Amino acid sequence: MAQTYSKIEEIPSGNASEALIDGCLVLEGGAFRGLYTQGYLDAMMQNDLNFSCVIGVSAGALGGLNYVAGQIGRSARINLSYRHDSRYVGVKALIHSHSILDVGFLTEDRGILEPLDMERLNRPEQRFVAVATNCLNGKPTCFEKGRCGDYLMAGVRASATMPYISPMLRIKGRPYLDGGCSCAIPYRWALKQGYKKIVVIRTRDVSFHKEEKKVAPAMRIYRHYPALALKLVQSDRRYNRQCEEIELLHKRGRLLRLAPSKPVNVGRVEPDLEKLGELYWLGYNDCLANLDRIRNYLSKQ
Repeated sequence: MAQTYSKIEEIPSGNASEALIDGCLVLEGGAFRGLYTQGYLDAMMQNDLNFSCVIGVSAGALGGLNYVAGQIGRSARINLSYRHDSRYVGVKALIHSHSILDVGFLTEDRGILEPLDMERLNRPEQRFVAVATNCLNGKPTCFEKGRCGDYLMAGVRASATMPYISPMLRIKGRPYLDGGCSCAIPYRWALKQGYKKIVVIRTRDVSFHKEEKKVAPAMRIYRHYPALALKLVQSDRRYNRQCEEIELLHKRGRLLRLAPSKPVNVGRVEPDLEKLGELYWLGYNDCLANLDRIRNYLSKQ
């Protein structure tokens, strides 16, 4: 039996209401820092905050998938139960998926815990978009439910890969990697789509600033994919600028930015289940503390 989080039984369960709120929910990635988002989304579902559109990158896409399926607690239970199962993270995952992290545990029916509710996920009333990076041109690609044929799950898996660690995932012959390589927080997509109400959930506190690397291994590792390599070299600077623009739009009231109430000290592949559990509850309780704020923003004309 794989090691599990000590308070796994306290993770909420159930199904979200099918009533939708007009607006777009934008979810940042961050690998296992996505437990923060999962806590936030569970509390939102319990309080009937179900957005008509969800777009996510990497861990944000995985969390968003469960949110659109309306399954409260599913994503957290899988991560907090199977983090030390080598089929999910480790040697068996490497053998099965050629990556240290096999996100198929979240996107496929492997006979573990509860399967993903595909009927609820596929209902046409709610949009869902996963962002991956096209390795040939370095640009973000949006895989939208109902508009990308049978490639939605492949797009979600590509979005959740990790550069330098995961192999590229080919979809219709094109290689893809983590959406965060080209677009860490896809709020501009929501703006271009014309959404009046946009809520962005971050996985870093607002004071976080990436140290821009002067030397990056991307040019050597991805020398056969120069456009991708350049995007990776520029990723820290681009991320900082995105965060600055989000803060500006937040202050102007164009979108609502939600973020951890304290600095997040959790690694991308964090092994400490208790820390991951604490991060989940941080997101859950941050949401409860911000319910009035969220509702007030949504109610303003």
